[in-house]
Amino acid sequence: MNNILKRTLLPSLMAASLAGVTLVPAKPAAADDQVLRDAGIGAVTNVVTGAVRGNGSVLGNAVKGGVTGAAVNGANGLRSHPRHRNLGQDVGVGAGASALTGVITGDRKDTLGNAVDGAAVGGAIHLLTNGH
Repeated sequence: MNNILKRTLLPSLMAASLAGVTLVPAKPAAADDQVLRDAGIGAVTNVVTGAVRGNGSVLGNAVKGGVTGAAVNGANGLRSHPRHRNLGQDVGVGAGASALTGVITGDRKDTLGNAVDGAAVGGAIHLLTNGH
């Protein structure tokens, strides 16, 4: 009797739980509808800071800045009041994301510079989008 229940009930239970996990997300993604705006701000800001510092290519800096802007947006989406941005959080997430992106993309020779560029991205996003 026990084997019969396992063979008939268990596959149905597993299928139902799998459908519930894959088809119905428990929580929406943290990034909001302004992720492209923040990625664009990040790309432009990082291109400018990279040019001022004489570091990297325009395309490489744009990619790093775009990823950093998306990370700042995602971290802001985790806040209980995403309309009220936190400057320290935006700058910190920007610095960390840019340093990590630099390591991933192979720009390991200037991790501190990448963090500074990312902090500038976080600050620019904060200044341009705070309260909007």
